[in-house]
Amino acid sequence: YVRDRMVAEDLVSDTFLKIWESRTETTPRNLPAYLLTALKRKCLDYLRDQAIHLRIQQNMHQTSARVVGERIARLEANDPQNLMMSEALAIIERELRRMPEQRRRIFIAHRYEEMSYREIAAVYELSEGQVTYELRAAKEALKAALCDIVSGMLIENPGLDLSTKPAVILVIGVNGVGKTTTIGKIAAKLTAGGKRVMLAAADTFRAAAAEQLTIWAGRANAEIVSHGEGADPAAVVFDAISAAKARGSDVVIVDTAGRLHNKQNLMKELEKIGRVIERELPGAARETLLVLDATTGQNAVSQAAEFNRAAKLTGIALTKLDGTAKGGIVVAISATLGVPVKFVGVGEGVDDLLTFEPQAFARALLDE
Repeated sequence: YVRDRMVAEDLVSDTFLKIWESRTETTPRNLPAYLLTALKRKCLDYLRDQAIHLRIQQNMHQTSARVVGERIARLEANDPQNLMMSEALAIIERELRRMPEQRRRIFIAHRYEEMSYREIAAVYELSEGQVTYELRAAKEALKAALCDIVSGMLIENPGLDLSTKPAVILVIGVNGVGKTTTIGKIAAKLTAGGKRVMLAAADTFRAAAAEQLTIWAGRANAEIVSHGEGADPAAVVFDAISAAKARGSDVVIVDTAGRLHNKQNLMKELEKIGRVIERELPGAARETLLVLDATTGQNAVSQAAEFNRAAKLTGIALTKLDGTAKGGIVVAISATLGVPVKFVGVGEGVDDLLTFEPQAFARALLDE
């Protein structure tokens, strides 16, 4: 039991750190408790390695193993371990116990005792091919369990609520994350499905924002309402809703300025747009999507929290997953705010916006 617990802690810590390390490097401020736990556990590696060595090898006195275990327990007594980490550990421990004893021993020998395939084969009187098979089976079982843990931290994706005519999709996020591109791709998905889409070019602060959205409207076969640069964004939204009503549009998608989360005047503008939508379309189905760049670091958590306060978020669209970034920080955001990820962008093409699937995302996050 002690050995399985130690291995489970190591695997879960590595998984949570993989989520952390998939973002850009920033100081670990405002981390959720379970990520703080994972980082703190990494600092206990030396003690844990001692305990694994003493307990698994069983070549030292039991008293020494007990002393090391007690030292770990004392340190962990102050650990901000929450229910999520506890559940993750329980899942991995259960998976370890389900393994055939020999497979489990081979996995531990290879991972923690750094034994080569040849050494393991000699100890267990197996061929190297059999060792390879046992290791692969153990890793696949544990990876599947870790995928379940990560996907379980993500809120289930219910899809877009477009139950009224027109429905409204408000798209928000800071500059450079790919809001306009994401809007164009969503519009293309909807028009391909037979919906009539109206775009509102309410980003009147950024030069050429309306022109860029107009290009995407053409690609997506959608209609667009825009005013000149510097116009009142709420007025653009008002006119777009009026046009949508007159033309029988199914969906109004609103582009917004790249609002910096620490600029209160811009957040107030976002709230103003929300009031216009509520006044002109009372009771309408309304989505508020936050677009996040997969390469964004811990700052994304504070961004999401601020936007959630200004306009209750209903979903996240994760962009730029076609690069090396895996966007693990979105796990923390989804779990902390209770907001589902609805789309992922994997390229620049009009069809490169995929419906988010937690299991597939977890597998990609954990792939080495």
